[in-house]
Amino acid sequence: MDSRKLFYSLVMLAALIAFGTIGYYFFERMPFFDAFYMTIITISTVGFSEIVPLTKVGRSITVVIIILGISVGTYTVGIIVQWLVSGEIQKIFGRRKLQKQISDLKNHFIICGFGRIGHIICQELFEDSIDFVVIEQNPTAIEEIISLKYLFIEMDATSEDALLAAGIMNARGLVTAVNSDANNVFITLTAKGLRPDIFVMARSSEEKNEEKLIKAGATRVVSPYLIGGRRMAHVLKRPTVVDFLDIATMGNTLGLIMEEAEVGINSGFIGKNLIESRLRQEFGVIIVAIKKGSGQMVFNPAPTEKLEAGDVIVVIGQTGDMKRMRAIL
Repeated sequence: MDSRKLFYSLVMLAALIAFGTIGYYFFERMPFFDAFYMTIITISTVGFSEIVPLTKVGRSITVVIIILGISVGTYTVGIIVQWLVSGEIQKIFGRRKLQKQISDLKNHFIICGFGRIGHIICQELFEDSIDFVVIEQNPTAIEEIISLKYLFIEMDATSEDALLAAGIMNARGLVTAVNSDANNVFITLTAKGLRPDIFVMARSSEEKNEEKLIKAGATRVVSPYLIGGRRMAHVLKRPTVVDFLDIATMGNTLGLIMEEAEVGINSGFIGKNLIESRLRQEFGVIIVAIKKGSGQMVFNPAPTEKLEAGDVIVVIGQTGDMKRMRAIL
């Protein structure tokens, strides 16, 4: 809606009321309130009789008020109705479009809570073009989510309906990062009740609650304050190590990043050792570790280490080389 049109129409309506009230007050000698009342019933054309018999001047004023009142009133009501109808229609279609986009998602993540932690997680996923849905009910947070054009569900994340609406049955994993550890436990229990096999990463504000979240079914528990404190201590004790980890994991001007890539079941690298795979020569990557299908982590693997289907290779290299390597693996 053009707000200026509504503003101008309201100004004209106010001017018409003032014209009628002053006209009846001075020319018909009506008390001020009676003059105002006469103007209102004339504009609204409700059909009430005249308060006092009108002179020719008073009737002329009435004619002007009726003609202009119908025009201005109709115009103003039309703008308001148009605004209400179009706004509601946009909301309805917007909700339906949002629901359709969410229902079409597969292998996505569900982020419960859009506080400081949830905001950072969403930003990281968005930058890597990874699909996700946010569950949040704080109006201020919802406004920011809309401005960032993230998919979201405006519901209570502790409810089964919210998780189902976010597509938990087709989701790759769930992150519960609300401020309350109790709610994080409840969300974890609810998610595991709906999908026992789903990956759940839970935030813990206090270290003592980590065990509770694990018992509730959380796959991973992260304590931001504990991690932050340890990182600050590491900066003091091992600044060069921290600088290296920042370069490897958080991106930098060198374009280096630490990534992981899984060996697919149809990969041509199955059965080959690291020398035969020529990963370093072809892609210029440094192989840091290999997580075997059994879950065993092999750090600084030997050149003779063989690759198997389901192995996850942890490497450091250029972003573009990473994408090419992942596609071939």
